[in-house]
Formats: sequence, structure tokens, C-alpha cells
Amino acid sequence: MKISIIAAVAENGVIGNNNSLIWRLPADLQYFKQKTTGHHILMGRNTFESLGGRPLPNRTTVIITRNENYTAPEGCVVAHSLERALAHCVNDEEIFICGGAQIYALSFACATDMYLTRIAHSFEGDTVFPHFDPSQWTLVETEQHAADEKNPYDFSFNHFVRK
Repeated sequence: MKISIIAAVAENGVIGNNNSLIWRLPADLQYFKQKTTGHHILMGRNTFESLGGRPLPNRTTVIITRNENYTAPEGCVVAHSLERALAHCVNDEEIFICGGAQIYALSFACATDMYLTRIAHSFEGDTVFPHFDPSQWTLVETEQHAADEKNPYDFSFNHFVRK
């Protein structure tokens, strides 16, 4: 099973502010949907709630929380650790870690792949993507995109595989 981290990261490392996305980049949302549809997506409770507190269509949402009393909406699974979350996904060929920063940091030890959208702009924010050792990863694919009428920033899709 591939364990893939998927994130959009500003050039200064910011991934969010006040538990929400800062930028609007429709191409990245489409990329996220294309990659994750049909798979399990794992995320922390705050990230889940920032997405509207409902499961995303055509995916199995696994919410990771330390709150033993947390009740998820229908169509979601609750796990109280990353290990328990991963155990819910054994029949999926690829699962996606979708945030937040704490969950990303925990996932580096077991992740096999990373899909990072790099946004060529700095943003003010209170949440940053955790530091990772680039020497442990190989960039296997990159796709550059210029800003356009729908996507206001230059960006690139980058696929890394653990060495």
C-alpha cells in the first residue's frame, strides 16, 4: 500500500491560516480530487472541520482525533491515532494524508510518496508544512503552471518518492 502525503504549500511554507486555506487555486483543487477520488483520505479533526465537517464525495474520510468522545458524521471513520487510521485502509492500494501540520509530521515516518503543490507566492499564515529531509526523497515528476485567469499564482505539481 502506498501512503501518500498530499498538500499545497506556499513558497514560505505556509499551508493555512485560522484553520482555513488562504488561496483559491482551482487547478489544485481539481488535482486533489483527481488524485484522491476512490481512496481513503486521512486528516486531523481540525482539517476535517475546516472542510465543512462532511465527507468528500467518492472517498472514505478517516478523521484522526485524540478526543475519545468525538462523533463523526455518517460516511466517516474516527481513529484515535495515525496507526489506527492506517489500519482502516488495508484494502486500498493508495491512501492520502491530507493534513494538518501535526498529521503530516507524524506521517513522514511511514509515507512512501508526496504530492506537493508548490505555490510561487508567500502568504501570511499560522500553519506551516513541517520540515522534511529532502535527501530522503526523489522528485520523480514535476508539472509547471503559469498563473492564468482562474489561478492567480504560478504553481507546480510535484511528485516525490521515498528513496
